[in-house]
Order: sequence, then structure tokens, then C-alpha cells
Amino acid sequence: MTAARNPLRAQTRVRSADTARASESTRTLSAAPVRSVRSAEDVRLATIAELELHLSTTTNKHGRPFQRRTVNAYKYAATQLHRWLSRSPQINAAGVGVSSFTDVDTATLNRYFRWYYTEHDVPKSQDGKGGYTGGTSTTQRNLRALFLYLAEEYDHPNPYDDPKLQRYATPPMGKPKTLSEEFITDCLAATGNGSPKVRDFETVRNHAIIRVLTEGLRSDELLNLRTNDLDLPNGTLVVIPIKMDRNSVDARTIPLQPKTVKALTRYLRVRATHRMANPNSPDHVEWLWLGTRNRDELGYQGLHRLVKKIATAAGYDPAHVSPHSFCHTWADDLKAAGVSGEHIMAVRGWKSPAMLRRYGADMASRRAVDAVHALGDRY
Repeated sequence: MTAARNPLRAQTRVRSADTARASESTRTLSAAPVRSVRSAEDVRLATIAELELHLSTTTNKHGRPFQRRTVNAYKYAATQLHRWLSRSPQINAAGVGVSSFTDVDTATLNRYFRWYYTEHDVPKSQDGKGGYTGGTSTTQRNLRALFLYLAEEYDHPNPYDDPKLQRYATPPMGKPKTLSEEFITDCLAATGNGSPKVRDFETVRNHAIIRVLTEGLRSDELLNLRTNDLDLPNGTLVVIPIKMDRNSVDARTIPLQPKTVKALTRYLRVRATHRMANPNSPDHVEWLWLGTRNRDELGYQGLHRLVKKIATAAGYDPAHVSPHSFCHTWADDLKAAGVSGEHIMAVRGWKSPAMLRRYGADMASRRAVDAVHALGDRY
């Protein structure tokens, strides 16, 4: 068996010790519609259910509905604290045993975050000291929603307003990983290379997904595509802002490569055989990407597994690849081709030039060297 190759583009200088990011799966905690409160655990679970309902029926600070993934993240952070309290009974600064979330004070949260940092950040960090994962910082931010709700509904003093709450900083942002041209070519080959003779649903779908990822779409943008978002005769598709209404005037038109148009055309042909694509079926949906073996629409975790599976099939180490890597690669491709920053920002919907500098930043030195070499002799 040959060793897995590195999918990243060759850089002028190689940077080691990339930022390792620990990911927590967003597991949902289901509860019966009616549940009698009998214990401290039941009280906390009831509060988590209240929080979920609150977040699902209110808007965020920008006046927009909370996304489902955001609600799940806030709910999961509260669930983690609940489980810690179940395993490790606590006494707050007033000498009261912590049974409900309203018994949690600043000192209790400081102990919890210290425990979380020791148990989660330290073992997963590259330096063995917890300096690179940032998991505690993320948990601390996500848990804020619970205590904002308790302050509003129960007049519970918010520990986040206390200067004695120990803050965990966000880790330094690592450089992005731009994929090599060879890697993308090999992934397209591993998914049938767009051959009209390849007609099985999974291969045709996967090839179309890789092609659309090369157009610079984020995971959420790709997964939220619907069939009526495609305008293949004009070689475009429309991306609706994830955190806005689908009627938003901020929708962006994404120009597609000719081969991407062909890949989507072939995918729509095989998609028509899926049970959920039948308009006369009670299971009919408009989501563009459907699951294999007539299963439901493709989800976030499924997309990540799909990309890593294709990378492995192409002979590369999947640890270096994620769907978002294609966004950086798209930006580098356009910058290297001389597309203006204004046009790149318009296609991607970026408002700040900082995003333009961020994407494809790991190849900035290489692009600069190539641009100067292209001038030839200047004197």
C-alpha cells in the first residue's frame, strides 16, 4: 500500500505545527413532551428544554432567527455543564449545593471551565499544554446563551457580567490550507471524471459536489442549495445568505465553470430517480443534494465524510482536507489568475477586505514571486 500523499499546494515556506482544532459533535438531547420534575437532573433538563424553545422563537442580536446549528451548539454547551454537575456535585460561594442552573455562580463556572480545559483542551493540543485547540473558549461563548436566558427569565445574576469570571482566549488563527491542483484533479478522477458513461447515483453526485466546491461555496451554502437555485442555461447558481431569509436581496450569483454545469446536469438526471425527487411523493423535497439509497438529504457531517472518503480514494491523507479547504483554493485560483479583489469580494459576498487577505493567505508569497517573475527583465 502506498503512503498517503499531502493534498496541499507547495508553499514557498512550509509551516509546521498547524493549528489542531478539536470538534465536539452536536448531539441532541431529546425529552418527552410532558415530564414530571423529580430531581435536580430533571430541573436542569427542563431548563435546557426551555432554553431551546426560547432560542427557537426569538432572534439574535442582528434581528435574525437563530440557525438550527447555533441552537444545537448552545443547547449542547448547557448539556455539558449539566452532565458535569451530575458527575461532580458542587457547592457555590454562598455554601449552597448546586442543583439547578440558577445555583451556578462565578466560582462554580470557573471550576467548570478549568475542568473542561484540563480534560478537553490539554489532551488534544499539539503542545500538550492546551494552547491550540480553543475548545474551552468556544464552550464559554456558547454557554453564555444559557445565563443570558436565566438572567432574563429568572433574574439570576449573570456570572458573565462578573469581572472575576476567568476568560479563555480564542487560539491564534492558523494559516489556511490551499489544496494543490493535482489533488483536485485526482479527486475529480476518483469520482468518475465527469464521464457520461458513469451513471450510478453516488458517483455522479459526488463528482458534482466536488465540482461545486471548486466554485468557492462554503459547506452551509452548498448544503442549502435547492434545485430552483440553479440557472444552468446561464451557467450560474444563486446562493442565499445562510442567516437571512431566502427572499433576501443579498442573494449572490455564482458563475460556474462549464464542466461544473455539465456535472450538475448529469446529477439532476440521476437525481430524478430518487424517491425524494418525485413531486408526487409525500417525501418530495427541493434540496439539491440527496442521500444514497433513497435516503434523506445530505447533511453537514455527511459532506465532511464524503470529502475525506474521496481524498482517501484518490490516495491522499484525509486529515489535511475539509470542504472549507476548497474555499481557500478558489480564492487562490482567482487571485493567481489576476481577478480583481473587488470582483472576488462581490462573488463571495465579503464586506471586509480582511476576508480577501485571509483566504488563500498561505499562498501569498508564491503568488507574489510568480507575479514578479512574469515581468521578466525590467532593465
